[in-house]
Amino acid sequence: MELRGDRVVLRTMTEGDSEVLDRIVREPEVAAWWPPPDDYEDMLAVVLAGEVIGAVQFDEETDPEFRRAGIDIFLTASHHGKGLGADTVRTLARWLVRERGHHRLTIDPAAANTAAIRSYGKVGFKPVGIMRAYWRDHRSGAWQDGLLMDLLADELT
Repeated sequence: MELRGDRVVLRTMTEGDSEVLDRIVREPEVAAWWPPPDDYEDMLAVVLAGEVIGAVQFDEETDPEFRRAGIDIFLTASHHGKGLGADTVRTLARWLVRERGHHRLTIDPAAANTAAIRSYGKVGFKPVGIMRAYWRDHRSGAWQDGLLMDLLADELT
């Protein structure tokens, strides 16, 4: 699979991507929100000018009554604040809407992750509400709040 955004390419993982992603998830700015995963096989590599700069994944609820897709993303800290997260999320969101037929997408950043929340807002995601004690911080073991955000297909920018 390969999806082209304005600046990034999302593609299936290849040999060697795991090493790069292992380094990225250990960066303090990334580790604050992401624990090191067991593997990356269900993710797509985020590539900028031939360099893997992060990963994105999605999940799908296929029950017709509750059909929706969710997105998760991390990028290396050296590329934060450059609009690449929004480009990545927008690229995957367009595919989920156009090719997979989803009418609603969700994303659930940590409530304290204001940079991520701002980035997702640029794509069109809107806050739905706080999910109290939603995720366990892998560093401290403390439960943290998450912000549920959603996007309807016709709101996608």
